[in-house]
Order: sequence, then C-alpha cells, then structure tokens
Amino acid sequence: MKFMKLGSKPDSFQTDDNYVWYVASDLATDIIINVGEAKFYLHKFPLLSKSARLQKLVANMNEGSGNGDEIDIPDIPGGLASFELCAKFCYGMTITLNAHNVVNARCAAEYLEMHETMERGNLIYKIDVFLNSSIFRSWKDSIIVLQTTRSMPMSEELKLVSRCIDAIASKVSVDVSRVDWSYTYNRKNLSEETNNHMLNGGIRSVTVPTDWWVEDLAELELDLFKRVLVNIKNKGLVHHEVIGEALKAFASRRLPGFNKGVIPSGDMTRARSVVDTIVGLLPSEKGSVSCGFLLKLLKMAVVVDLGETGKIKLVKKVGQQLEEASVHDLLIRANEGEPTMYDVKMVQKIVEEFMVRDHDPNGEFEVNGNEIQEVRSTGGILTEASKLMVAKLVDSYLAEIAKDPNLPISMFTDLAEKVSGFSRPAHDGIYRAIDMYLKAHPGISKSERKRICRLMDCKKLSVEACMHAVQNERLPMRVVVQVLFFEQVRAAASSGSSTPDLPKAIKDLNSASHGSSRSTTTNTEEDWDTVATAEELRALRSELASLRLERNGGHAKSPLVDNRPVNKVKGLLATKRMLTKIWSNKGGTGENSGSDSSGSLGSGNPDDVKLAASTPARKGRHSVS
Repeated sequence: MKFMKLGSKPDSFQTDDNYVWYVASDLATDIIINVGEAKFYLHKFPLLSKSARLQKLVANMNEGSGNGDEIDIPDIPGGLASFELCAKFCYGMTITLNAHNVVNARCAAEYLEMHETMERGNLIYKIDVFLNSSIFRSWKDSIIVLQTTRSMPMSEELKLVSRCIDAIASKVSVDVSRVDWSYTYNRKNLSEETNNHMLNGGIRSVTVPTDWWVEDLAELELDLFKRVLVNIKNKGLVHHEVIGEALKAFASRRLPGFNKGVIPSGDMTRARSVVDTIVGLLPSEKGSVSCGFLLKLLKMAVVVDLGETGKIKLVKKVGQQLEEASVHDLLIRANEGEPTMYDVKMVQKIVEEFMVRDHDPNGEFEVNGNEIQEVRSTGGILTEASKLMVAKLVDSYLAEIAKDPNLPISMFTDLAEKVSGFSRPAHDGIYRAIDMYLKAHPGISKSERKRICRLMDCKKLSVEACMHAVQNERLPMRVVVQVLFFEQVRAAASSGSSTPDLPKAIKDLNSASHGSSRSTTTNTEEDWDTVATAEELRALRSELASLRLERNGGHAKSPLVDNRPVNKVKGLLATKRMLTKIWSNKGGTGENSGSDSSGSLGSGNPDDVKLAASTPARKGRHSVS
C-alpha cells in the first residue's frame, strides 16, 4: 500500500479520554473548536494561517456573532479523525496519508478551504499530488480509495470518484503483458493459466490471466461496480467474454445463494437490485456468458420477482445458445401459487426464441436515442447439430417434468411439438418422457393417451426401447403392435429380405378390401386405444416368436395358454383400418408421423398381398385402463 508522510514535528496532541483534545505546549490555547461531541483546545495562529474557513469563523466570532472563543464545525467531512489530521498538519506534526484516509483528508481539507492561496504547499495541493503520483497508479489502492468514497458525498463533487473509476478502467484495459502489479485471483482456472510460464534469467514468469481483475472488482458495492464496468465497456478494449467473467464473479460474491437459486431472508430488495444490474450489464454478443449462467440468472430473476423486461431479455439470450444448456439448468421453479412444479411456459418461450434464429438470421435492432444498436445477431441459420442437441434436451426436460402429477397434458404436448420438426435419429428420449408421463398420470383418458403417443415415431426406437415398449402395459395396443411390426421390419432388413414375412393375421387384413368390410371392421378405434394387458402383450410376443421360427425354417408350437388374449390380438390385427395405418407408404408426413402412421415401410400396394377373409370379427370389447 502506498503512503505519504507530511510534517516533521512529533505528535503532541493529547486527550483525557472524555472527548477533550489539547496540544502539549508552554503557550496557552486561545481557541476551542467543537467537532461533534469532541472539544479541541488549540492555538489560532497555526490554524488560521492555513484554513480560510477557520479565518472566517474566528472573524465572525470576534464581531460578536460567535460564542466567545469557541466555534463549531459539526459537519466537517470525516468527523473527528479528519479534523485531527488537518489540525496536526497545521501544526507541522507528522501525519501519514494512505488509501484508507486520503479521501476523508481531501474532503476535510476542502471543507476547511486549505488552498494554495492561503499558503504555498498547503494540504489540498499535497493530497492531490499523492493521489495522482501514487494512489491512482496503484491497482489495489485505487480499489480501496473507490470504496471509501461511498461514505463521503463530497468526493463526487471533487471528482475523486470519476478519477478513480477512470484509473481502474484504464488499468483493466491494458494488455495483460504489461500487468506487473499485485491482484487477487483465486479462480478455478488459475492452475491452467500458471502452467503457461517461461523462465527468464532463472526467474519464473507466470502468464497473467485475461480476467485477472474480476475478483477485486467484485468487492465493490453495486453502484460503484456498475459505473466501473460501464466505463470499461465504453473503452472497448476488453473482450466481451472477460466482461462476462466479471459479472459471474460479482454474482457469486453478491448473491450467496446464486448457484442454488435461493435468496437469504431479508435480502430480497437488495438481491433484486443486484440481479437487475447484472442483467443490464450483460454484453450483447452471444457467448459472453455461458447458457448455464444465464439460466441461473433467470431462476434468480423469478425468485426476486424481477420485471418482465429483464426476464424477456434473459429468455432471448438463453434462446440464442440453448444448445449449451443442461436439463438441470432448465428446471425453473414455478411461482408460488402456480399448480405446476416447474415454469414450463417460460421454457416454451426459450425454445421459441431458439427457433426464431432459424427464421431471422439478420438479427434485431433497437433505437436508443439517436443511436441504433444491434440487440441480436445470431450469425446465421440453425445447424442440424444445434437442432438435434435442443431436441434431445427438450426430450430429457419432458422426462423430468412428466413426474409432476399436476402437469396438464397440453403443456407436455405443446412443448414436445415445438421440436417435433427437428430430425433426430432415435426417439428413445421422447418415448422415455411419454412413459414417465403415463406412469405419473394413470387416470388420463384414452384420447389423451392416444394424443401423447402420437409424439413418438415407433420406427425410430432403438432395440432396447422396443424391448421395453412391447412389455409396457401403459401403452395403447396400437403402439405395441406398431413397435412389434417395426421391430420385425428391422429384423427382416438385417437378414437381407427386402420386406418382412408378415404373420397370417396381418396378411388376412387385406382380404377386407375385396369382401364385405362390415364383417371385419366391427372392432372400433377404441379397441386400438385400449391399454394392452399382460396376457395380450404375451400374445403379441408369441405371434412375433412364431414368425421368427417360420422364417428360420422352424415350426411354431402353440403355447398352452388362454386363447382369449390371442384371439383378441388376431382380431385386432385383422382390421383393415390398422393395415392402412401400419403398412402404407401413403400415411403420415413430417418427422413425427406419430403412432397412427408408419411411414413407407413394406409394400404399399394391396395387390402384393394374397387375399383372404378368414379372421372372425369380435362381438365385444374388453379394455383394461
């Protein structure tokens, strides 16, 4: 820490511990100065020779407007300590100026009007020399001095605050190769930075990290931090990612529960101001801060009830780099009083902002006074890789929120449909989310169950997902049949066949197109939307096993089980409508054709299949919900 000593005489100020100060001298004191509760018994000559204000007060006292030999200066900046320092300077006693007391001393000297017109080399002049030659050239001292200005309003009038801020911003803006002063740095990447070193004359030279200054600035109070950072940004010499690091350090320092999304009790107003300031200081460039940090900031914005403008700004910024997010980051708690556990609507807005990038690659602009500023520049149309990452992210997010028993099916499907157009090779993620929702909401209707299952494309399930689905008693019968069918298509393709050998029950399905359809279509849509029982699932798997045996040259053996589930399954498989939906290359469009369309697998021409109409129609319907 820099310091400056003034004066040469020994300190002869004494006190009796009752707020009474006097100078040990053979000369009797001739003036009493009251500073608050303290009384100073001093001599007029050394004081009046350097202080114009004291001269005026003594003159007024002599004219009879004062109280004898006693004057009051209750409002001197810095109070008792500052006046004592100025008085000792007047007596020529040794005083020490440093970063902690120089602002108070400068303001007190201004109050006492200790200018050069009173005496050459007066206190104001010497303090200004110390500030310019030492304090403002020292990084640590500049930070300390700036902090002390908060308790000294006069420092703003004397431009001490602005000069200090400019000194700090100038040091931040220099090239890191010129940083040769001490600074605080305890960040995680310190070890990585210090690995880049070289030996110069046998002395290790450590590379200075680009964000060397952010921790020291995080110690500043909110208003000062904001002014310093704005000054740094205006100079335009610091990369936007380093500005982002400063905001992250400040958030961690000033919001103790930031990483956990909680606010200590009683700090709500202060926390709201901190969040609002950080949001306002976020650089406009994409990638200045991580998506995880933005989402944590958004969670805090919800907790402190930040205004809509701030939330919208954060939603847009998160949408610009949504592919970087994690599921945990997206789990934003809903406001108190909301029926759902998480704020799904906000995530929907984020996804919508992500999709805007695909339609508005030229960015957005806003007018600020006479200046046009770019507020969004995405840099081009979304890549397929970004879409795939976001689609997987949404699938995983849906699997998490599906556990909420109060989550409406409309919220689930609306969010899922927003990414339904994003091509992805596997639908295991959305299948897992659907299964989670069905498990947490067993009471949903058949139509709702059908609606949610449309989100999944059965032919894009992995082998593991297919194995799970064919044993899943929560899925409608149509979905289980589709899964079995596409699994058989996959098996046929792997064996070299162009089209799979279909079971007779499925082949018989086409006979209805040349005969009376009334006899083979008595099974309604509700039969297919019925949840399959365990026996029916076993029957379906038995049919598949029989098919595999026949294809491999073996003979299927009829299992000794109840034939009623088997008959139901065969009856369902004989429905003309199901064949049209399962085995037609004309049904379904888009990425997610849903559970009602199978794409273009197999032959789409009914003439390629032999006609038969031997499957009896069911007279009743047995459903298990």
